[in-house]
Amino acid sequence: MKIVRVETHVCHARMRNWIFVKVVTDQDGLWGWGEATLEWHTRGIVGAIADVSELIIGEDPTRIEYLWQMMFRQHFWHGNGIERATAIAGIDLALWDILGKIANLPCSKLWGGPVRDHVRTYCHLGGGSMEDFYETAADDAKRFGDLAKQAVADGFTAFKSMAVPPTLPLEGLKPLRVAEQAVAAMREAVGESIDIMVDCHARPSPTMGLQFAKVLEPYGLYFLEEPCWPESIEGLRTIKDSVRTPIATGERITNLADFARLFAAGACDICQLDITHCGGLTAARRIAAVADAHRLSLAPHNPQGPVSTAASLEFGFSQPSYIICETVHADVPWRQDVVQEGFIVEKQGRIVRPNALPGLGIEINEDEVRKHPFQQELPQRVWYSDGSVGDW
Repeated sequence: MKIVRVETHVCHARMRNWIFVKVVTDQDGLWGWGEATLEWHTRGIVGAIADVSELIIGEDPTRIEYLWQMMFRQHFWHGNGIERATAIAGIDLALWDILGKIANLPCSKLWGGPVRDHVRTYCHLGGGSMEDFYETAADDAKRFGDLAKQAVADGFTAFKSMAVPPTLPLEGLKPLRVAEQAVAAMREAVGESIDIMVDCHARPSPTMGLQFAKVLEPYGLYFLEEPCWPESIEGLRTIKDSVRTPIATGERITNLADFARLFAAGACDICQLDITHCGGLTAARRIAAVADAHRLSLAPHNPQGPVSTAASLEFGFSQPSYIICETVHADVPWRQDVVQEGFIVEKQGRIVRPNALPGLGIEINEDEVRKHPFQQELPQRVWYSDGSVGDW
């Protein structure tokens, strides 16, 4: 059995172009699907996949670890950079999908079988609508409350918001009060039985991140995400040690060594590795093992397309420390037209029952994908109040 080609299928989904990866074998009807979505880098990722594919064409697709090592270690540059790590991830997911189909088992059973009966999911406010999640004005507390109520009406018991405005490295009370009012409105709207997460998007400096964390602490957040740049391990540790709120980070880290340093520093409570950016499921399982040694929770970053979600769910069924799966369900109205999924989502509670189909349990409808060809992603840019460049 050999790999004969690696295809990329780009599907424009407004804010992101989903990059689906299809690894095709010489066995009739046997292929696997992966995803390598990286917003604003679509052309670079498609090119990186073409480059990396040269290493594995003609190889046995079931030698997944061997192929991962080749993709990561050869061509001189290690696969730590975001584009190459994402390209490797897309191919790696497809290889696991193939192996599951050969074994006629869901991927979670390839890794020892499910450790739980269901996986809990959470949504973005607005279901993933770019305007609702990313562009709701931080000082529009009522809108945050209304969107929170809608998330609960949609069956979710947890949701995430971006209620922290961009700030200069140091500002006064105004942005703190804006964030507090938005979170207070959400908590009042849904009560204490619903879990609220706030994503700072790594916008604040460590100083401002600490102030936001302290101001929001009374509202009992499920976690506070990326309260400062992930490179600032010392800042993250200071924030974590200063509040009771659990601190989550990791979506922008792409290699095992940096995760190990983050964990050893005691700088977070929740690891948000991104399966499509950290080197795929092969790498994610290693990162999870190190996180488990530090007794950290896993809540993978997953705002991408449907193959990424299927992979995150299979991973979740196999990992004891996995607590919740990030999902996007209403970013584009035709999302479900491009995929057939083997897992079952229960509307009330939005919990997911195990996939019974082999591999990742999904199939991509290529005809539907072709209806949404590549377009440049919609820009999302931030400037601070003095006109200087900020972090989106």
